[in-house]
Amino acid sequence: MVAFKPLLSRGYRLHNPPPPPCHLVTLLRRYFSSEPQPTPSPEPQPNANFRSPVPIQPVSYPAKPQALPTEETQPEYIPGRPLRNSEGQQEREMPNVERRSWSRDEMRYMKDGPTISTVSYAVRVAPLPEDRENVREEEKGGRFEEMEVERRRIDEFRRRGGLRYGGMEVREEVNLPFPQLIRVENADKKVEEKSKAVYDVKEAIRLVKTSSLFYISCKKPQLACRVFDEITHLERKNKTTLWDQMIRAYAWDGPFEKAIQLYDEMIDSGIKPTRYTYTFVLKACSALQDIETGVKIRGHVKRHNLDKDVYVCTALVNFYVKCGCLVEARELFDEMPERDVVAWNAMISGFSSNGMYLDATGLVLEMQRRGLEPNSSTVATILPVIGEIGRLKEGKSLHGFCLRRGFDRDIVVGTGFLDMYGKCGLLVYAMRIFRALAFKNEVTWSAIVGACVTCGSMLEGFELLGKMRVEVGGSPSPVMLATVVRGCAKLNDLSMGRQMHCYMIKLGLSFDFMVGNTLVSMYAKCGSINDAMGFFEGMQVKDSVSYNAVISGCVQNGYAEEALQLFRKMQVAGVEPELATMMGFLPACSYLAALQHGVCGHSYSIVRGFTADVSICNAVINMYSKCGKMEAARRVFDRTYEKDVVSWNAMIVGYGIHGLGKEAILLFEDMKNGGYKPDEITFIVLLSACSHSGLVAEGKHLLRAMTQEFNIVPKMDHYFCMVDLLGRAGFLDEAHKLITTMPFVPDAHVWNALLAACRIHKNIPLAEEVSGKIQTLGTASSANFVLLCNLYTTARRWDDAANIRIQQKEIGFKKKPGCSWIEVNGVVHGFVGGDWSHQESRKIYKKLEELMSEMKRLGYTAEFEFVYQDIEEEEKENMLLYHSEKLAVAYGIISFKPEKTIMVTKNLRVCGDCHTALKYITTITKREITVRDTTRFHHFKNGACSCGEFW
Repeated sequence: MVAFKPLLSRGYRLHNPPPPPCHLVTLLRRYFSSEPQPTPSPEPQPNANFRSPVPIQPVSYPAKPQALPTEETQPEYIPGRPLRNSEGQQEREMPNVERRSWSRDEMRYMKDGPTISTVSYAVRVAPLPEDRENVREEEKGGRFEEMEVERRRIDEFRRRGGLRYGGMEVREEVNLPFPQLIRVENADKKVEEKSKAVYDVKEAIRLVKTSSLFYISCKKPQLACRVFDEITHLERKNKTTLWDQMIRAYAWDGPFEKAIQLYDEMIDSGIKPTRYTYTFVLKACSALQDIETGVKIRGHVKRHNLDKDVYVCTALVNFYVKCGCLVEARELFDEMPERDVVAWNAMISGFSSNGMYLDATGLVLEMQRRGLEPNSSTVATILPVIGEIGRLKEGKSLHGFCLRRGFDRDIVVGTGFLDMYGKCGLLVYAMRIFRALAFKNEVTWSAIVGACVTCGSMLEGFELLGKMRVEVGGSPSPVMLATVVRGCAKLNDLSMGRQMHCYMIKLGLSFDFMVGNTLVSMYAKCGSINDAMGFFEGMQVKDSVSYNAVISGCVQNGYAEEALQLFRKMQVAGVEPELATMMGFLPACSYLAALQHGVCGHSYSIVRGFTADVSICNAVINMYSKCGKMEAARRVFDRTYEKDVVSWNAMIVGYGIHGLGKEAILLFEDMKNGGYKPDEITFIVLLSACSHSGLVAEGKHLLRAMTQEFNIVPKMDHYFCMVDLLGRAGFLDEAHKLITTMPFVPDAHVWNALLAACRIHKNIPLAEEVSGKIQTLGTASSANFVLLCNLYTTARRWDDAANIRIQQKEIGFKKKPGCSWIEVNGVVHGFVGGDWSHQESRKIYKKLEELMSEMKRLGYTAEFEFVYQDIEEEEKENMLLYHSEKLAVAYGIISFKPEKTIMVTKNLRVCGDCHTALKYITTITKREITVRDTTRFHHFKNGACSCGEFW
């Protein structure tokens, strides 16, 4: 335990026989006492009851300084040892120093220098009578009030510079066993004094317990534990409060494992826990998410007949809520015979934190029906979920409720309403509440800045940042800066994000853990994947949030291969993938059609229990459908316990890209019959499915139904799908008329759909008109020039095609290179046109030449219109032969067994010549080939394709 060592400052021997040893209990009480110390009398009167065998001569000491000197004002002169006056000797004069005599009350705190021992003290340490009276008065005051007073005294003591002029100091590094503190130093003392020693042992134990509680109140559980460990087993057994306080200290300040360990020791010692013991240890279990230990403690609660105690049951409900076990929490909550407001708030908090708005509000209403009035904590608990789901009407009603009861003056409630209005887009209301708050803390400033960011008022948010620095002082917190950076990502404002990064570097916060993850996410969402990767690699510590941000960013920007590599690095680094990680990993598998990786991800999600989340199920459905496994996708869809609209949309998308338009419409009917209301996305994917299957009549019916039956106004994307449907089916004039009669100005995206249809049906005049419209809008892209160039090449108008390429080059547009991927034995291989970088390139090119010979024998002729350069036909044939999808298919032929389907993914539309060549290859090799391009799947089998030429 911590030993308190008395330090002798200016006490000296007063007479020849040594005085009684220093009084330990009085020393400890002097240090811990909240009462003012007695003021020494300048001329003490002799005590009539005091008898000393040796005559005592009066001694003069320098007066105590009135103020503590600093290092600058400390005099170099140190008073020497006071000299005893012999008979007839004049007293020694001390210039400029006040003479005075010290009282016995002060001298009893001094100890003779030669007898000081750090571990041994005399037996006779009984307190004086006036000290006993003080002890009784302190005990009446209560332990916790005493500790609060002592904490303030010690803070003031430290502020004034500590014990400069004598007394004692606390040394945390001294670790002395408790028995040595009360060890008998002089064995030849009289037997009569042993009774006093026994009393002093009990007194010392009481003070040690007090010191343990003192350390706990000062948030020093380690020091308190060192004191606690030295208390005897018998004393611990009789003092359950000590155990409770020690467990509480660790449950609040950590390490949380220590709280559970102390609880186990308490049980093993045969000590019966109290209601407070269970509350403290359950809090530690909540912090550790230790469900197993919490369930064990619940069994102990039942064993000790505390399962009906409202205090303990509330702690159990809160434990289950914090661990995400809402079903168990609700069952326990319903079984409680008595529920106070705290218990209701705990259950409401569980529903609110999990986004279950209806359950949370239902509990609030039930709480009022049972006669309990919601308090400010209830309001603060339910406000976050109202803001998240945008329930503005209910939020305003709750605001009025708080105004009537005066809850709005609470800073927590006010900050909650401020945040709620900000998330609902009412920045004016948020600012009004912010100005009305009498006191604003850091959380309040962060909330108002976040509201400005959410509502898109970045400049106002920056002004508030500057105002906060003036009013509050200091620099913005990492939480506030991270909020601003997230706003930059939401607004896709890369320039502002870079400025915030520079500002963080200036403040020295760029390497903050949370800020670093936010910066990685911001760069990735703004499309600057190189900056995101560079900052990520420079981070010294990376957790799952860091990897999640960069993996999702890579997928969003089309770097799926890099995302899979980062996922492998994450596993090698020992960072366990989370649900959010799988939400980035599964789309990467979908992008590359990496079926083996996707199956492993699905299995991992099942083992970790992630498939209970509907978002993971939707990602798995999307992965299987885009990897060509519609049967597996449908199985996952049918087994999804709670489907949402996204689940139905994902399945409809799968049918659509596979050319199964009728199945998509049938699934839409099942969706309506199941009580699910379609949204705008549902009709977009339905119209797209009709486009890939050539279902013109069904598409027209859906466009009318979305307005008449579901009251959904068609938007630009719906018209784009309808124009694409009509154009692919050959109804170019009707598609053009639809564009010109749209209720709003068509964008380049819609005109591009008509331009692609003109290329398919070789309508050059309409294509030139459409191209002019696109250039007039000023939104021309590389795809526009490529489509028009292809059209001129098909018509053998080489000069016009060359002019288009020159114009494209002058503007600065570059054609995106085609790339194809194939997964072989769990490894994704990428190919580009004419690529020789693969380690088996010789075998691949040899196989292609063999296939070309067989195709020519069967009547294949190269479609030179897909070569856009005016070169010799032999060169055109070689260029067509080495397209990326053909290289990938050839590698699949030499790598897979004959019965295995070859699955290839391409980042562009399939070349027309490759589409024809793959039909011949399936006839020659007697195997199935599946190619997925940017719009749909092509299933080649026995010389035919599933697209029906609608691609």
